Amino acid sequence: MPVTTPTEGTPAPATDRRIPLGGTFNVRDVGGYPAEGGTVRAMRLLRGDALHRLDDEARALLAGLSVRTVVDLREDFEVRLSPDALDGTGIAVLRMPVFRSPGDSFGPAPEDLKTVYDHMVDKCGPALAAAVAQVAAAEAQPVLVHCSAGKDRTGVVVAVVLSLLGVTDEVIAEDYHLTSAFLAEEFTHAVEQLKASTGLGQRLNGQALACPPELILGALQRMRAAHGSIEAYLLAHGLTAEHITILRTTLIEPMP
Repeated sequence: MPVTTPTEGTPAPATDRRIPLGGTFNVRDVGGYPAEGGTVRAMRLLRGDALHRLDDEARALLAGLSVRTVVDLREDFEVRLSPDALDGTGIAVLRMPVFRSPGDSFGPAPEDLKTVYDHMVDKCGPALAAAVAQVAAAEAQPVLVHCSAGKDRTGVVVAVVLSLLGVTDEVIAEDYHLTSAFLAEEFTHAVEQLKASTGLGQRLNGQALACPPELILGALQRMRAAHGSIEAYLLAHGLTAEHITILRTTLIEPMP
């Protein structure tokens, strides 16, 4: 099934970005956004939710999209509960847990999502930078970055990649907020899938599934406040200048 992305102007509608991958509700392309000197290349960087319910048709679709690498940002216990169903695809899976939570849960529930995002920025910088480095590897692309909902951990990693490519904060926030359309369309299915894949059970509520643009904008601002820029934040946590150069070379389609 063809998937279209914009080549210029504003972000494409959610229905054009979403990839109809059976067993998922939030897999989409981030190509086509205006970037520095061009646009983000189509179908080179995908973002998504858990992949444990993929069927043969979905695996064939991923193969048809030439996806080479999946970067899995989930914690070890999430992977044990819901391992990626990618057997037989030949797709490499890189485990890059963001929180590195010990044991079999996330621990005490945070007061709000802002607390989660602040924690990611303040404490998980090396993990975020390591994930971006994997996206930057030319031999890894096309790459699909995912967590359980494709919203928070995936949202932050994709946001910093887009920022490095010169995508504006306004567009990054719109891309982040697209998840809300898919959660609204399939709220019951999404909640049940997340309960099964994360073990959160009754702790998973509407607030936990919210994705207001100010959340991602606040995370980006927090990085800049601490280090001056998103690039400097990532460099301080292990990304290299070479990674950034490769990222821009491989993921930006130059203007004609």
